[in-house]
Amino acid sequence: MKEICRSLGWSLVRENSLKNRICFFILIISHISLFTHCGNRAESNGGNDGFNRLSQASSPYLREHADNPVDWYEWSPEALQKAEKENKPLIISIGYSSCHWCHVMEEESFMDTAVARLMNRNFISIKIDREERPDIDQIYLNAAQLISGNAGWPLNAFALPDGKPFYAATYYPKDQWLTLLQQIHEAYTKEKENVIKQAEAVTRGVATHEQIIQPGDSATEVIEKTYLEIFSRWSADLDYQYGGLNGSPKFPMPVNWEFGLQYHFLTGHKKALEIVTTTLDHMAKGGIYDHLGGGFSRYSTDSEWKVPHFEKMLFDNAQLVSLYAHVYQVTKNPLYGDVVRETLEFVKREMTGAEGGFYSSINADSEGEEGKFYTWTKGEIENILEGETAAMLTAYYNVSDSGNWEKGRNILYRSFGAEEFASRYQATTAEWNTTLREAKTKLLQARNARVRPSTDDKILTSWNALMLMGHLDAYRATRDANYLNTALKNAAFLENKMLRDDGGLWRNYKDGKANIDAFLDDYAFLSRAFIHLYQITFDIHWLESARLVADFAIDHFRDPETGMFYYTSDLAESLIVRKMEITDNVMPSSNSVLAEVLFLLGEYFQESSYSAKAGMMLNHILPDRIKTSPVFYANWARVAGLFVYQPFEVAVLGISALEKSRDIQEHYNPLAIFLGGTVDNLPLLENKYVDGKTIIYVCRNRICKLPVEDVAKALEQLRHR
Repeated sequence: MKEICRSLGWSLVRENSLKNRICFFILIISHISLFTHCGNRAESNGGNDGFNRLSQASSPYLREHADNPVDWYEWSPEALQKAEKENKPLIISIGYSSCHWCHVMEEESFMDTAVARLMNRNFISIKIDREERPDIDQIYLNAAQLISGNAGWPLNAFALPDGKPFYAATYYPKDQWLTLLQQIHEAYTKEKENVIKQAEAVTRGVATHEQIIQPGDSATEVIEKTYLEIFSRWSADLDYQYGGLNGSPKFPMPVNWEFGLQYHFLTGHKKALEIVTTTLDHMAKGGIYDHLGGGFSRYSTDSEWKVPHFEKMLFDNAQLVSLYAHVYQVTKNPLYGDVVRETLEFVKREMTGAEGGFYSSINADSEGEEGKFYTWTKGEIENILEGETAAMLTAYYNVSDSGNWEKGRNILYRSFGAEEFASRYQATTAEWNTTLREAKTKLLQARNARVRPSTDDKILTSWNALMLMGHLDAYRATRDANYLNTALKNAAFLENKMLRDDGGLWRNYKDGKANIDAFLDDYAFLSRAFIHLYQITFDIHWLESARLVADFAIDHFRDPETGMFYYTSDLAESLIVRKMEITDNVMPSSNSVLAEVLFLLGEYFQESSYSAKAGMMLNHILPDRIKTSPVFYANWARVAGLFVYQPFEVAVLGISALEKSRDIQEHYNPLAIFLGGTVDNLPLLENKYVDGKTIIYVCRNRICKLPVEDVAKALEQLRHR
């Protein structure tokens, strides 16, 4: 077992070190195979455990476990008090509805009466939806990373009655889970002093993980040299053949490509645009994209984007709509416009509630099989389409008799563009596109008759804010008014259902009821979305709402010593540690987005206190963190770009202000912020209204170029940085 510790890069040298204590605990239960593979995403199916506590939960994921024989609790004081009273350790099992391996572990273990008997006798078991309670998930995910080096879902943590973790890992097959339960029970009853020491050591490690502790400096000096170095440091991680980051599995990581696009715009660096377009091209052709129904799966299991993990998440599709819309603005590649349109059609059809909120996810599994809803045998396609059309479509999407996936089934993916493929069949591109469109419609109709994967219909504030942004970015790029109308309906829903009068937010909405106090990502993402909604509509209400939400975050989440923001409010329930979210990943970190929000509010309201707070936050990241790991600070790098190059303030005032502003915003410009209307209701608009005219002012640091009335002239002014 010492070899296991050494394989993690640890050594049993320092008697009281955190890693030593973790390894010591591993030695206690050394005869179990603890280091099983990290189970990734999936769903869970449930039932009725006889205790039925979860049947009234707001989370669909928790409800799915309501008929398990395991005596599940939700996270609550009641559960912790019961564990304390009965002197039992906690099992904290964390997952989410569309998580495949969560579903597998439930079927194998949590629905098994022998397993449940052992869990119920020796533990207090708590079920958590990580999407509802990311604050709790963060703690035990960090514990798993510290202890085993693995993290993922299902996440199963063992903790003292007060919640301090002493062991955490991911998926276990039933036999290994039973053995682990017995050994944890024996360790807790016979080696409790060591278990307590382990829990204290792990908790200290969790508390310091991704935590800023040094005082902040409000004097911001982001130099251009630091920004310019980021891409070269990042470049070694990039796959220029298939796009994305090197290796597999491949996650979309839209935050990275948004930075790459900004970097290209600001520096003219061709390689930066190349990696972005290569990534978007291969994703749009690959199996990660749903070629019939639109939208993207969670990630690709291979390095070529061909084989997806089939669940569809709102946050992925929201960010990818924004990304494809931005790159469409730059390149005008019709493929990117098609992806935007098809993905938003999918969201409207399958992930939008009647009140205007967006649902969280769609499961990977149906009828007990992953991907069954989305995959095809060649015979199924040939039964639906006519002979020549079937032959062309199966060739276009790499469908074979033997299948390119499991059980003779096929994932649809493309190796060629439409033009190249059409020429192989002596057809024009227009002819093939017509044939393809009609064939896809027939196949989608047939697919819709299948048993559908389940939908997690809870509505989360932060993810909805991302999809609100997606619709706004799609509107900018395409000028399709339907996207703006959907964005306005969603914004009204979020304001009416999730926003309180004091600026506080709810995180979750389900069955007509909002619950769970929101976390920092909810505040950061929503305030940013409201700022962008103002830029499109010039309705000052949305900018004031963004300020209201951000001010609440300042009052209740900010650490005055460091200037960074905790993930949980000072009004929230007390957990064993209070965490910060710093690194950007599949989604941008809440701190980086809030730094962007504060910078923009400082510009709009000309209040230096906002700008200083944003600068203090960025000072903790630049230059060292971005230099050493730019992949995980991509949104921070975007914020750095705003500080280095300073935004254009594009003020448009007059009766045609909205139309002219939208004409300008149709062009990608990550440095431009827009304001205007018919009233000079912001400091940057003072004394700029001219009766009977619509005037465009392109300014920087309140110094304006020659006012113009023509959009083309304003665009020319914006090209000269």
